[in-house]
Amino acid sequence: DKNLINEIVNNLKKGPLDPNVEVIIGVPAIYLEYVRSIVPDNISVAAQNAWKVPKGAFTGEISPAMIKDVGVGWVILGHSERRTIFGEQDELVAEKVAHALESGLKVIACIGETLQEREAGKTEEVVFRQTQALVPKIGNNWANVVLA
Repeated sequence: DKNLINEIVNNLKKGPLDPNVEVIIGVPAIYLEYVRSIVPDNISVAAQNAWKVPKGAFTGEISPAMIKDVGVGWVILGHSERRTIFGEQDELVAEKVAHALESGLKVIACIGETLQEREAGKTEEVVFRQTQALVPKIGNNWANVVLA
């Protein structure tokens, strides 16, 4: 809620924040414009998801164009919750990353294994597979991507 958001933002404002570190707050879509309006210029805001095309009948999804329209410059894609709960596969995440970058957003691309995959010794295999799907979609645009 806004009270918690205000508390987090006020703590960040108190700092000190390292000027060599880019601080980004990822918030639910409903709060993007509000958070953008209250954070100082040295703190960026990220949407927690975006769809893979600019427009169409995709009820409940938000596009990179909508994110940019409210003054937000980042998006988080491929979060473990999106992969496990919503079943997003590597190729869909890669398509979302490609469209976000083409739209001018910076991307926090999430990769990583589930607990079961880690316990089965598949961490490197999973991380390699997920990263391999992203590489051709990112191309020469790595300056605008953070892997998490």
